[in-house]
Amino acid sequence: MIPVTEIILRLFLGAFIGGIIGFEREVHGRAAGFRTQLIVCVAAVLIMIVSENYYHYLHNLDDSLRIDPARISAGALIGIGFLGAGVIIKSGFAVRGLTTAAVIWIVSAIGLAIGGGLYVEAILTAVITIMALMVLRVLEKRINILLFKNIVVSSSTNNVEDQVLSLLAEKGFHIHSVDYDKKRDSGELTYHFTVSVRNKNAIRDIFKSLSSMDSISTVRVYG
Repeated sequence: MIPVTEIILRLFLGAFIGGIIGFEREVHGRAAGFRTQLIVCVAAVLIMIVSENYYHYLHNLDDSLRIDPARISAGALIGIGFLGAGVIIKSGFAVRGLTTAAVIWIVSAIGLAIGGGLYVEAILTAVITIMALMVLRVLEKRINILLFKNIVVSSSTNNVEDQVLSLLAEKGFHIHSVDYDKKRDSGELTYHFTVSVRNKNAIRDIFKSLSSMDSISTVRVYG
């Protein structure tokens, strides 16, 4: 059986590490912040403690019993997966919440490690996690990632498509697909362009350029 002092140490260490990682998420306005990460980590620690104590209790009760304590912790990780799925949101081409979901998952793993008495492994994993969230965030901002956008253009003239395609190519956009809509009553044509670009400023420039064209009635850029 795990001594009471050891149990208290593990629970408070789990709360401390979970709180630190959760604070970083809270500062950046993420759904699963300080309290959520702290509770998840402490819950994982408790699950591992219960699993280990349950194993020793049954083993002392009857040596012939064969109990796998890892089953309880494995079930906990599956449950954490459902919690992580709740913070993932898809909006257009953008998928938000993947990092927060991954943080919830690794916080639970850290909690299980602390609950199992693997302090060095848990602390080292926590340090790597915090570095990934804070240091790599700075590096990500310097990387010109490929941005996917939808550009919707409405016009009553038939030659606007070639003008828009030429302008998109000039600004460095890659056109993936073009869809069409037409209103029978007014004859207005709507073009849906799916594009990608690495230059963030090009998105603002293309919106200004399209908005200034007299042949275009409405412009919408989203993604």
